[in-house]
Amino acid sequence: MRKAGGSVRVTAQMIDASTGAHVWAERYDRSSEDIFALQDEIALAAVGAIAPSVRKAEIERVRRKRPGSLDAYDLVLQAQPDVDSGMPDQVTRALVLLERALALEPAYALAHGNAAMCHHCLFLRAGLQEINRASSIRHARSAIVHGQDDALALTWAGFSIGMDAHDRAGAFAALEAALAISPSSALTYILGSVMLGWSGEAERAIEWSEQGMRLSPFDSWAWAAFDAQAMSHLLHGRYEEACRAAYKSVQANPAHSITYVQLAAALAKLGRLDEARAAAARVIELQPGFRYSRQFAGVNCAPALSNCLGEALEIAGLPE
Repeated sequence: MRKAGGSVRVTAQMIDASTGAHVWAERYDRSSEDIFALQDEIALAAVGAIAPSVRKAEIERVRRKRPGSLDAYDLVLQAQPDVDSGMPDQVTRALVLLERALALEPAYALAHGNAAMCHHCLFLRAGLQEINRASSIRHARSAIVHGQDDALALTWAGFSIGMDAHDRAGAFAALEAALAISPSSALTYILGSVMLGWSGEAERAIEWSEQGMRLSPFDSWAWAAFDAQAMSHLLHGRYEEACRAAYKSVQANPAHSITYVQLAAALAKLGRLDEARAAAARVIELQPGFRYSRQFAGVNCAPALSNCLGEALEIAGLPE
């Protein structure tokens, strides 16, 4: 830390002590009058940077254990990468592990939260079956009941309540409770930004997504933050910005169908029709049953966004 007059510069760096590898670095230039706010900002940034690395290390540890020795926590960790994929085949595999975890610990909030997300993904991307929507909501409510002190469980649960029960107020009550427990929870901001995006609250969606990315720039759910930005820019006619955000979403998760939906729409709005049709073809390849009107109804899409996206996706060649 260095001072000059009324200014202070703090350079922070994080190193993995076991390997010597660089994890994160940042420089902060602030007024020394605001030193306590700066202290809080650095603390939040450090937690956001280290959390994904710790989670990755824990998942690698679990993969080295014998299958018969896995406890409920290990099973949830092993399921996590497939939960994060957001696509039917992977989340179906994750559910097998999560059901084993819940058989061991029926009140395990984090297992319920992850199961809710899995059923949400199956609902939206595997035929909009009512059984998946109901299972998503049921697990989400169990996560809230048993996870009052678990920010991650409350985040997963809030997302399912908002997206599948269409109860945005209840969803944000859960997300706000999660942030009260863990103000550095990047996933809470990211999933909140997705709900805000589909609700047509574009500027707030961008604000939440950017906060999530500031806290965890390499988060496994970064694609969802960029997706929220893309749909929000589209709604306000900022098609170049929407296209840039959509490309970032595709780059972060190229195996997820929804990332190409926003890209196809943005490219169509820009008049780049060949590229838009190629992105649309990729949506159908990843999600053969995709119909944009049914998807919009599934997530309770705001009418203005539905009209804007629907017009562009029709031009791109996606079926209604």
